[in-house]
Amino acid sequence: MNALLVLLLALAAIVIGYFWYAKRIDRTVIQPDDSKATPAKLYMDGVDFTPTNRNVLFGYQFKSIAALGPITGPIVAVQYGWLPALIWILLGAFFVGWVQDYASIVVGVREEGQTFGALSYRLISPRARTLLLVFIYFYLWLIMGAFGYQIGFGLLTKAVVPLGVLAAIGFGVLAGQMTYKWKQDIILTTIVTVVLSFLGIYLGTLPGVQSFFNIVLGRGAAGTGTPPIIFLTIDQAKLVGSLAVAIICYLGGVLPIWRWAQPINYVCFWIVLLGVAGGLLGLVIWHPGMADFPAFTGFNNASLGPLWPILFVTVACGAVSGWHSLVSSSGSARQIEKESDALFVGGGSMFLEMFFAIIAFLTATVALGGFAKYQEVLKAGTAVGVFSQGLANMMNAWGLPTALGQAYGGVFLVLMGLTIMYLVVRFMRVASAEALGDRIPALHNVHVGTTIALLFTLALIWLVPFLQIWVLFGAANQLMASLALLLISLWLLSKGKQYAWAFWPFVFMFLTTMGALVWNIYQAFFIKLPVAKGEGAVAQVIIGVVAIVLFFAALVLAIDGLRALWKARAKAAA
Repeated sequence: MNALLVLLLALAAIVIGYFWYAKRIDRTVIQPDDSKATPAKLYMDGVDFTPTNRNVLFGYQFKSIAALGPITGPIVAVQYGWLPALIWILLGAFFVGWVQDYASIVVGVREEGQTFGALSYRLISPRARTLLLVFIYFYLWLIMGAFGYQIGFGLLTKAVVPLGVLAAIGFGVLAGQMTYKWKQDIILTTIVTVVLSFLGIYLGTLPGVQSFFNIVLGRGAAGTGTPPIIFLTIDQAKLVGSLAVAIICYLGGVLPIWRWAQPINYVCFWIVLLGVAGGLLGLVIWHPGMADFPAFTGFNNASLGPLWPILFVTVACGAVSGWHSLVSSSGSARQIEKESDALFVGGGSMFLEMFFAIIAFLTATVALGGFAKYQEVLKAGTAVGVFSQGLANMMNAWGLPTALGQAYGGVFLVLMGLTIMYLVVRFMRVASAEALGDRIPALHNVHVGTTIALLFTLALIWLVPFLQIWVLFGAANQLMASLALLLISLWLLSKGKQYAWAFWPFVFMFLTTMGALVWNIYQAFFIKLPVAKGEGAVAQVIIGVVAIVLFFAALVLAIDGLRALWKARAKAAA
């Protein structure tokens, strides 16, 4: 299989999926009405409800949903072979991914910006609201652990990366100031802040800058030393990296969305988009094949488990992601200027993320030169290491020096993760306040809720191995997507609209992800715990207990939701 053929398949899925299937649903089922005032205009507060130009909001939406999931997922999943991963990326986004993202925005806009917690209370039951909030909190915690581990322990511990990351964040804040306070033209703001961010990435490759960060990370100016152990297995580099993640996420969790999250995500959108374009150009020039990379390696993988259900939760965000439903319903729905913007922002962003997942897929399958090299790089580091090296090889095809390409790749990956993580923290504090705020009033304080969320995150990062966090996160992530699709189906039925296009994806995703949780519980308690010792045993207990909580919360939610669905159908028929 040649890289160009894979890209053509992805483009065909986008053209048919967005311009035919999605637009047909938008026109015939949802029927947007731009004469209606959206929640962004009705409740404009300058914090969460902010009318936003659809092009800016597209950048915010894409950068808010596309984190390390569409990178890590496909790269890990190709251990089953390239064919299963490719099929699920394309079909998952076509039939499930865009449906959830777009419909979540529509429901949020039509229901005055209400969260899924409030909607579950009204559409299902009061118990459903509580269970959904518990599920969401644990699920978001797993996102923080999965991304925090890769960024804090892997990427920010490379001396070539931190300055570029700080530059992108700083100039993102400047973009917010220029847009909302100084009222500057968006084109001027974009050019200034994006160019300066790239300058920061370049400066990070200079020897003097790297020497400074090597000292901070405990390796000495030459970068050849070994960072001292601080506690458990956490050395100075990992401690500094994980605390840096926590500080950045704290600021993103407490500051107004226009001051931090939205403008930084917008600037990072361009950094990421140009990286994807650079990799794409390299692929077109180079157009490599898959060499010895097998199409299928077998139903069972020793590291991951059985292809069903594990493949479908490993690929994660490139095909469908529950995280997107939270961003869409509680974030972008509160910033939509016109109802007709929902498809472009929600559906369009998901199809772009699918294409991004295809690029990540190709970094593993074609850009490294074959299956043996892929296994070697993956074993030496993590999936993000495969992506960084693969993207650098792609861009080297049109002349970018490999060293600069790898530095850019590292910054690219950190920004992909961090710009999601501080939004996750915002949702965690909202979920804890909704669930326990009446009993513990302090949780309504943004600083208290944010601090608790970050303390839980650091504990997970410091104690639990990455691969176990990732597989459990994938299961919870796709299960959140299925629950969102159930709520969407209920809402569509309550409005007398066709709902099968959301309901059948819910059925498939629910059965698959519940199976993945059962596998996680079995693996944690019956395979790994009996042979684990010390903190390894603690890690297995954490994974097993979280999987049990997620399983039973989702099971009760689904039962209550299906009961509500049958009642609504009977009422509609009568």
